[in-house]
Amino acid sequence: MKLFRIRGGVHPDDRKQLSAEHPIENLPLPPLLHIPLQQHIGAQATPVVTRGQLVRKGELLARSQGIISAPVHAPTSGRIMGIGGYPAHHASGLSVRTLTLKPDGHDEWHDSCVGAAAPFSLSPEEISTRVADAGIVGMGGAGFPSSVKLNLRHRYALHTLVINGAECEPYLTCDDRLMQERPDDVRDGVMLMARALGVRRVLFAIENNKPAALAAMRESAKAQADLQIVGLPTRYPMGSANHLVQTLVGKETPARGLTADIGVVVHNAATAAAVNDAIRHGRPLISRIVTVTGRAIRRPRNLHVLIGTPMDYLVEYCGGFLEEPVRLISGGPMMGQPLPSTRVPVVKGSNGLLALSASEVNDGAEMPCIRCGICVRVCPCGLVPLSMVATIRAGRLESSVRLGLLDCIGCGSCAYACPSHIPLVQHFNYAKGELAAQQRAQHKQGEIKRLIEARTARMEAIKRAKQEAMRRRKAEMDGKKAENADRRAETAEASR
Repeated sequence: MKLFRIRGGVHPDDRKQLSAEHPIENLPLPPLLHIPLQQHIGAQATPVVTRGQLVRKGELLARSQGIISAPVHAPTSGRIMGIGGYPAHHASGLSVRTLTLKPDGHDEWHDSCVGAAAPFSLSPEEISTRVADAGIVGMGGAGFPSSVKLNLRHRYALHTLVINGAECEPYLTCDDRLMQERPDDVRDGVMLMARALGVRRVLFAIENNKPAALAAMRESAKAQADLQIVGLPTRYPMGSANHLVQTLVGKETPARGLTADIGVVVHNAATAAAVNDAIRHGRPLISRIVTVTGRAIRRPRNLHVLIGTPMDYLVEYCGGFLEEPVRLISGGPMMGQPLPSTRVPVVKGSNGLLALSASEVNDGAEMPCIRCGICVRVCPCGLVPLSMVATIRAGRLESSVRLGLLDCIGCGSCAYACPSHIPLVQHFNYAKGELAAQQRAQHKQGEIKRLIEARTARMEAIKRAKQEAMRRRKAEMDGKKAENADRRAETAEASR
């Protein structure tokens, strides 16, 4: 298959060998599970259980709210110990609303967890509904509800499903091991999603530095004429959805648009396995594979982990720390989120826990920009990061937007390559956050103005209605007075 060249990108030391050779291991049940109600993009799920309630594995704990939302289910059987605040799976460490579940050790499934007898006989609507009910979200880290993507067939002329098995971030190997060990489950999930989308062409893309995964998926895909396994050149950020699609089909996604605008939908390999589990076995998304790695970890591994398991339990299973980590990251080192501590729980988008030693962190002192242009050469979006950061530092955020700030995917290639150690991505993320805050403030002001104007118009209408009512009453009273006067006059005339 012909591949199309994309601009930019970098070749960081992938360090995947730390965990790639170890088969997936099942993590034992932890003493407590802390299950956040917000594990996805969109509205927070609303709890349907109460403190002290006994639940079984797979039972609904919190219902989705609105279209962009996802339900939450019990990762195992046990008792709900409370609903309250717990540190978020986020750099801020702020508390989020969380269900705490104490496992009872029986791991007993709920009666509602029943799979379809003939999965491929289901209609597209039935597949997307089951995926929504299972609480499946994008497992590459984005956390977007998968059923919403499966329903894009109603709005776009779709022709291709792309499965992202690139896993281009350094250190991460969870998808690699999944594709090696469960290729048939991944394949069936892929074909179920293709059926839901109504597409006939499926491209499954895997970087060439995963030869075992490529071989396993090619063997599994032999019986599927519509499924093509494609080896990709190893280059970061090949796993970016827009750049992956451009590499495979040769078309650019419109600025701030969707790949669906050009007829393509992208899903993650782990998401495909979760779809198969939901449709074929009736299992909601209650667990995932997590890469625990970094040179500060004694025994790097890929672990099959229940959602809500505290990260420190994963570290303990892997032998603890060899040394105090300089940095903890959820996800990959390029686009992952710094973690405040290992107390935070595993969520649906947790594909990795990195404990990095001092030798792995490039924390050189920031120096002035020397205008070498390296950041421009490596930017996969064709932007000019040095100019964007200059306008941001000068407080001209709107100018940075005109330079393409909102087209930045935050991949970190520019910061990785910068010889002056300028935290370019941090500046871009700050600017995006500040612009979003300004837009929210403007929206709030506009909404307040609209409400004031609506109230003023309402009060004016009430005033006019009162005046009209008073005018009518006065007219009626004047009419009655005139009638009475006429009667009196008639009476007086008659009496004469």
